[in-house]
Amino acid sequence: LPEIALTTQIISRLKKRFGNQIGVYHSKFNQNERIEIWQRVLNNEYRIILGARSSLFLPFNDLGLIVIDEEHEKTFKQSDPAPRFHARDSAIILAHYYQESEIQEVADYIGDSLGLSQKAAETDADLIVFAGVHFMAETAKMLSPNKKVVLPDLKAGCSLADSCPPALFAKFKEKYPNHVVVSYINCTAELKTLTDICCTSTNAVQIIESIPKDQPIIFAPDKNLGAYLIKKTGRDMVLWNGACMVHEIFSLEKITKLQSRHPNAKLIAHPECEAKILEIADYIGSTSGLLKYTKENPATEFIVVTEAGIIHQMQKSSPEKTFIPAPPDNNCACNECPHMRLNTMEKLYLCMKYELPEIILSDYVIEKGKASIERMMEVSLKAGLI
Repeated sequence: LPEIALTTQIISRLKKRFGNQIGVYHSKFNQNERIEIWQRVLNNEYRIILGARSSLFLPFNDLGLIVIDEEHEKTFKQSDPAPRFHARDSAIILAHYYQESEIQEVADYIGDSLGLSQKAAETDADLIVFAGVHFMAETAKMLSPNKKVVLPDLKAGCSLADSCPPALFAKFKEKYPNHVVVSYINCTAELKTLTDICCTSTNAVQIIESIPKDQPIIFAPDKNLGAYLIKKTGRDMVLWNGACMVHEIFSLEKITKLQSRHPNAKLIAHPECEAKILEIADYIGSTSGLLKYTKENPATEFIVVTEAGIIHQMQKSSPEKTFIPAPPDNNCACNECPHMRLNTMEKLYLCMKYELPEIILSDYVIEKGKASIERMMEVSLKAGLI
């Protein structure tokens, strides 16, 4: 109560001077309330934030934001008008569905790998801020080599991409000289230079079917997606032994128990999951495919077998439905990608302010790797996927 009384006194005194530019932040705010505060800060609607957790806003002091914590006495003075959140007049924030919800809410575009690739290729912005993992930012750089591409945290890698070192794959490829290489886009820029055509989980079936039936194929780096495509298309392919750490550790036993507690729930899964999970799924699809399915299917409960970040968009699109994250084979309640979670709102702001860390690729990697992505986009266009 003393803290509330103090806050009330501060608001009363400062509202006369700053009007509606004062925001109040409380530690008991739910996620939507926190997001609303963040948005108003980024839109320069709030110049002053009050709250015991106001240290969360310290990175935004450079925007001219005054942060007041009741526990510490501060001097209040009106600062100069706050600059735009975007460091340049022309900048775009691209975010993957697996990013934390706060980042999704401030992004200019949210999507899966195919949608993000398309957006990176067509944007007029001269600064691309990629809220995702390293290979995604590399893809954006290859598609827009004359634009500056930055990533909030360079350590935001990918276990699947790391499972296929280009030098080792080059040796592997030598064993199959007459094979076309199809690589899942979740791979490094260097691996794309060894690839004939890329694919995403959205267009993978169409990519495989676009290749003549008498043409042998190497599929890399995801063995689970490769196995799914063999079953789906009937094509025999040589698979590289790689996998995503997030999609490999879902527990079949725990999911089965979850189904018994929610008998009416639809089980939806990403094709990066192991075959034993896909065999019991009601629907298999890319992240955008899973999202679309939950919008269109009349079911009111869904068990979601992929990275839990997508559930934020599912809840926004269908607030009347229930989405249950599938449990992994550990003590966690849901399965989050540790690499995706390295990006935070603070890092996003600093990344945009200083335009660092920047993604730098050699001309050879851009030219050679870009060809495999452009070929993928051509097939996707013909298939009506973009």
